[in-house]
Amino acid sequence: MSRKAKALEFVNDQYDIGITGRNVLVTDAMKNYALEKLSKVERILPRIVEMNLVMDIQREDHRVDIVAKINNLKVKAQAVTDDMYASIDKAVDKLEAQLRKYKTKIQDHHARGAKTIDMNVNVIRPHLEDEIAEVNDEIEDENLRQEVDSYRPHIIVAKETRPLKYLTHDEAIMKMELSQDAFLIFINEEDRKTKVIYRRKDGNYGIIEPEKE
Repeated sequence: MSRKAKALEFVNDQYDIGITGRNVLVTDAMKNYALEKLSKVERILPRIVEMNLVMDIQREDHRVDIVAKINNLKVKAQAVTDDMYASIDKAVDKLEAQLRKYKTKIQDHHARGAKTIDMNVNVIRPHLEDEIAEVNDEIEDENLRQEVDSYRPHIIVAKETRPLKYLTHDEAIMKMELSQDAFLIFINEEDRKTKVIYRRKDGNYGIIEPEKE
């Protein structure tokens, strides 16, 4: 089967695939090459529901960013070389390595009979620019009243339910590395306490323990 035929077969599968370019015209050859490489990823973790690959050229750097969505989790991989095809290869290799690591951790986690509970999440809408401007105008006339009003509480516009999972510290770090989220709330399997792991500016992770000993 030709590369183009393999690519078309993969696109027609159940996945939502996006391949785009920034500062570069993505040719059919480049697109088909990327699709052929991405088609091998499904063998590792068939639960992937969406994948997006972006090609970008900045001077001599040929950069490829890939985001794979697995249920509610996003796994990201990036590579930069002086050749776009080499960057595709390198980015896909990184994605495969992360997915294998994730798959192994999940299998180990399920084997231990991990527990999950649901926690409620409030979705808060920030103040709109025109609302802030209106408040600023009123402050000029009524300093004290408008000063108080400018700090009015945000409005809760929706509520969501997110899983609060039982994880080890290593599993929490793994999920942070895969999702690139700023923080994660979880229940530690060792001491059964709720904890918050967050990404520090120095590249390390901090763990907050809200519950006292």
